Formats: sequence, C-alpha cells, structure tokens
Amino acid sequence: MAFLLNRTSIASHFRSRSPLESEDALALSRRGFHIGPGPREKALLAEDPSLKRFKSHKKTVWRLKRVGDVVTVIVVAGCCYEIYVKALMREEARKQATTASGSS
Repeated sequence: MAFLLNRTSIASHFRSRSPLESEDALALSRRGFHIGPGPREKALLAEDPSLKRFKSHKKTVWRLKRVGDVVTVIVVAGCCYEIYVKALMREEARKQATTASGSS
C-alpha cells in the first residue's frame, strides 16, 4: 500500500505544469545565481592569515604545471614520430619485397 502512495506522488511530480508556473520557477532559479554572496559567504571567502603558510606558492605550481605540459607534448610528439618511422620502414620493406619478387 505504501508503494502505491509513493507511486502516485512520483506521478504527480512528473505531471506537466502550466507555462506560467514553469516560467516563474525558471525565473526564480535564474535569479538565485545572480545574488551576491552574503556576509557569511564573504567571511568564508576572506583570506585567513593563519592559513597562509599552508598555501602553495602560485608561481611554483604554475611552473610545475607548465613543465608537465611540455613533457606531455614531447612524449606525444615522440610517440607520433615512432609510429611514422615504423610505418615508413614497413612501406620501404614492402616495396623492396615487391621489387625482389618481381625481378625473380
């Protein structure tokens, strides 16, 4: 019996609403994104001097990210070059095999 009650509440949730109600709900949800932070949020976002020593140095982190990006690009370029060389060698071997078999 409880299952049927839950089922009807789920069904009523999915029923279509009037366009006027949906526009109001949409306007309310949009308006929520443009409200500025309150005093509590501002206090939480404020910089805390006691935690300053635990924060990473931005320049060092940026430099480390840059080095990681450069190494990634170099490894990908090396892999592409290896694939190109293998394909080129295979093609040359195939050409030599066809010329050797054709001349025999």
